Amino acid sequence: MKKLVYHLLHIVVGLCITIPAAPAIAEAMENKPNIIYILADDLGYGDLSCYGQEKFQTPNIDRLAQEGVLFTQHYSGSTVCAPTRCSLMTGLHTGHSQVRGNQEVKPEGQAPMLEGTVTIPTLLKKAGYVSGAFGKWGLGFPGSASDPMVFFDTFYGYNCQRRAHSFYPGHLWSNDQKVLLDGKTYSHDLIMENALTFVRANKDDPFFCYLAVSIPHAAMQAPEELHQKYRELYPKFENSIGRYGASQVQNPVAAFPAMVEHLDNGVGALMELLKELEIDDNTIVIFSSDNGPHKEGGHKPEFWNSNGPLKGIKRDLTEGGIRVPFIARWPGKIEPGTTSHHISAHWDMMSTFCELAGVKPTADTDGISMLPELLGKEQLEHKYLYWEFSRKKGGASAKAVRMGKFKALKTNGQATQLFNLENDIGENKDIAADFPEIVQQIEKIFVEAHTEPLTLTQIK
Repeated sequence: MKKLVYHLLHIVVGLCITIPAAPAIAEAMENKPNIIYILADDLGYGDLSCYGQEKFQTPNIDRLAQEGVLFTQHYSGSTVCAPTRCSLMTGLHTGHSQVRGNQEVKPEGQAPMLEGTVTIPTLLKKAGYVSGAFGKWGLGFPGSASDPMVFFDTFYGYNCQRRAHSFYPGHLWSNDQKVLLDGKTYSHDLIMENALTFVRANKDDPFFCYLAVSIPHAAMQAPEELHQKYRELYPKFENSIGRYGASQVQNPVAAFPAMVEHLDNGVGALMELLKELEIDDNTIVIFSSDNGPHKEGGHKPEFWNSNGPLKGIKRDLTEGGIRVPFIARWPGKIEPGTTSHHISAHWDMMSTFCELAGVKPTADTDGISMLPELLGKEQLEHKYLYWEFSRKKGGASAKAVRMGKFKALKTNGQATQLFNLENDIGENKDIAADFPEIVQQIEKIFVEAHTEPLTLTQIK
């Protein structure tokens, strides 16, 4: 009962009050900035040319980095979709959050969050922001207590992340209405079109645009023209067939850069729209990914070096599963062409966006505002970052902690492994025996940072 009460405390609606900011930050926020947060799906740390991708280019996303700041040590909320999105929206790591796995609800949707859950748009709305979500939700089912329309003013996309396994769905959702499609329309195009329409419609008001695209998640379906471009560049994979769900794709390896280029083109169109509407200088644009690269539907992350120098992929708590790109651009506020090594995570977004809006987040958030780091000011550091993840079908139950230069992993009850990421970013040499006092500290964190998760029955 005590643990259940602890969970309920994490979703109590907090008093949202205006808070004073440091003079330099207050000056930056003189006009409440628009916030655009772009979340790619299964895009690895090495899948952007600004992060080292050499086989294809992402010029528009690279431009965000050239005109803003690129983070080298930013982490996802989890190593799979739904818990990452819960961590992002609620400001809680997976030891405290309600959703910790991809728990499905039939016929459409995932395990919902409790009624009254505080999210980023909940708080920004109190600060006068209009909010819109576009793309993949994955935190409930249509009409549930955490349907996106409970939190956002506008929604367009996939309510159910399982339905997002196809880029040619039979339907999407527009607010709370099902929009039937012909099964031949590429969903990302509709999602981007609706996001751009939202930006146009709200150019005169502060807005929060959450753009959770499904690219480059499997299935490996790309627009035909771009797919053909890369099929000609990589003909050696022409005889390969990618299967994912009901989809079948010839040369899925070539589909991957085609999908990413299509996403990059959409980011370029968004940036041009901000200039056209003359709101570029008052809009912060952030780009990240929900977890590491996948290996499904014929995708070959090893060929594309999708995890860069990191070990592991999606569903792992090694760096390759949870360290993700993070780029922020805000003309006139963020110094162009800068790099940050600040250790941060998705659950920092609630605190960051609240500081941008001049409101206070719920007191129990695990996040720390990154706004000082974005503006080149003195930044408060995390004592540690924490993750936990259990594979659904009998796989390993894993925990991880990042504490300064150290990274610890504990899998399926085995001995804790320890790595020094400063000189071993690939997590190749276990140094637990050399630092027993660090291991002891982290094993205490493994216990203290964990609370028992709610079951789907309790959440319903």
